[in-house]
Amino acid sequence: MAIEAVSATVPLKAGARMAGLNHIAEIRGRFWGDSWKEVEQFVANMRDTRDPQHEDNERALAAIFFLAKIPAARHGLKLSELTTDEKKALISAMNHFRAVVSLFPKRLTMPN
Repeated sequence: MAIEAVSATVPLKAGARMAGLNHIAEIRGRFWGDSWKEVEQFVANMRDTRDPQHEDNERALAAIFFLAKIPAARHGLKLSELTTDEKKALISAMNHFRAVVSLFPKRLTMPN
Protein backbone atom coordinates (compact mmCIF):
# COMPACT_ATOMS: atom_id res chain seq x y z
CA MET A 1 0.00 0.00 0.00
CA ALA A 2 1.47 3.36 -1.05
CA ILE A 3 1.36 6.42 1.14
CA GLU A 4 -0.96 8.93 -0.50
CA ALA A 5 -0.33 11.89 1.83
CA VAL A 6 0.92 15.24 0.59
CA SER A 7 4.66 15.66 1.00
CA ALA A 8 5.61 17.44 4.23
CA THR A 9 8.91 18.72 2.86
CA VAL A 10 9.69 21.60 0.55
CA PRO A 11 12.73 21.57 -1.76
CA LEU A 12 15.34 24.12 -0.69
CA LYS A 13 16.85 26.57 -3.14
CA ALA A 14 20.64 26.79 -3.45
CA GLY A 15 20.89 29.86 -1.20
CA ALA A 16 18.91 28.24 1.60
CA ARG A 17 20.97 25.05 1.32
CA MET A 18 24.19 27.05 1.46
CA ALA A 19 23.00 29.02 4.49
CA GLY A 20 22.13 25.76 6.23
CA LEU A 21 25.49 24.19 5.42
CA ASN A 22 27.31 27.29 6.69
CA HIS A 23 25.25 27.25 9.88
CA ILE A 24 26.09 23.60 10.46
CA ALA A 25 29.78 24.34 9.80
CA GLU A 26 29.66 27.09 12.46
CA ILE A 27 28.09 24.71 14.98
CA ARG A 28 30.59 21.95 14.20
CA GLY A 29 33.47 24.39 14.61
CA ARG A 30 32.13 25.65 17.90
CA PHE A 31 31.49 22.26 19.52
CA TRP A 32 33.77 19.76 17.76
CA GLY A 33 36.72 21.81 16.54
CA ASP A 34 37.59 22.67 12.97
CA SER A 35 37.97 20.33 10.02
CA TRP A 36 40.89 22.24 8.55
CA LYS A 37 43.01 19.08 8.19
CA GLU A 38 40.34 17.68 5.86
CA VAL A 39 40.31 20.90 3.84
CA GLU A 40 44.11 20.80 3.59
CA GLN A 41 43.95 17.17 2.40
CA PHE A 42 41.29 18.07 -0.17
CA VAL A 43 43.41 20.91 -1.56
CA ALA A 44 46.52 18.70 -1.59
CA ASN A 45 44.59 16.07 -3.57
CA MET A 46 43.36 18.70 -6.01
CA ARG A 47 46.92 20.00 -6.50
CA ASP A 48 48.44 16.52 -6.96
CA THR A 49 50.38 16.65 -10.23
CA ARG A 50 50.33 12.84 -10.55
CA ASP A 51 46.55 12.83 -11.01
CA PRO A 52 45.64 12.39 -14.70
CA GLN A 53 42.98 15.11 -14.24
CA HIS A 54 45.43 17.52 -12.56
CA GLU A 55 44.76 20.39 -14.95
CA ASP A 56 40.98 20.15 -14.52
CA ASN A 57 41.40 19.74 -10.75
CA GLU A 58 43.45 22.95 -10.62
CA ARG A 59 40.74 24.75 -12.61
CA ALA A 60 38.04 23.48 -10.23
CA LEU A 61 40.13 24.57 -7.24
CA ALA A 62 40.63 27.99 -8.85
CA ALA A 63 36.85 28.26 -9.24
CA ILE A 64 36.41 27.61 -5.51
CA PHE A 65 39.04 30.24 -4.63
CA PHE A 66 37.41 32.66 -7.11
CA LEU A 67 33.97 32.11 -5.56
CA ALA A 68 35.58 32.78 -2.15
CA LYS A 69 36.86 36.10 -3.58
CA ILE A 70 40.45 35.21 -2.75
CA PRO A 71 42.77 37.14 -5.09
CA ALA A 72 44.37 35.02 -7.83
CA ALA A 73 47.84 35.89 -6.54
CA ARG A 74 47.00 34.03 -3.29
CA HIS A 75 45.57 30.86 -4.88
CA GLY A 76 48.92 29.06 -4.80
CA LEU A 77 49.67 29.76 -1.14
CA LYS A 78 49.73 27.10 1.53
CA LEU A 79 46.37 27.10 3.29
CA SER A 80 48.08 27.94 6.57
CA GLU A 81 49.05 31.29 5.02
CA LEU A 82 45.43 32.32 4.42
CA THR A 83 43.80 34.79 6.79
CA THR A 84 40.93 33.71 9.04
CA ASP A 85 38.49 35.65 6.82
CA GLU A 86 39.86 33.91 3.71
CA LYS A 87 39.50 30.51 5.40
CA LYS A 88 35.88 31.29 6.29
CA ALA A 89 35.25 32.47 2.73
CA LEU A 90 36.82 29.27 1.37
CA ILE A 91 34.57 27.08 3.55
CA SER A 92 31.54 29.14 2.52
CA ALA A 93 32.48 28.76 -1.18
CA MET A 94 32.89 24.99 -0.75
CA ASN A 95 29.47 24.84 0.91
CA HIS A 96 28.05 26.88 -1.97
CA PHE A 97 29.36 24.31 -4.44
CA ARG A 98 27.97 21.48 -2.29
CA ALA A 99 24.55 23.16 -2.31
CA VAL A 100 24.58 23.74 -6.06
CA VAL A 101 25.84 20.25 -6.93
CA SER A 102 23.05 18.70 -4.87
CA LEU A 103 20.61 20.34 -7.30
CA PHE A 104 22.25 18.99 -10.47
CA PRO A 105 20.10 16.69 -12.61
CA LYS A 106 20.50 13.12 -11.40
CA ARG A 107 21.18 11.42 -14.73
CA LEU A 108 23.42 13.58 -16.88
CA THR A 109 24.28 12.23 -20.32
CA MET A 110 26.93 13.33 -22.81
CA PRO A 111 25.60 14.69 -26.08
CA ASN A 112 26.09 12.51 -29.15
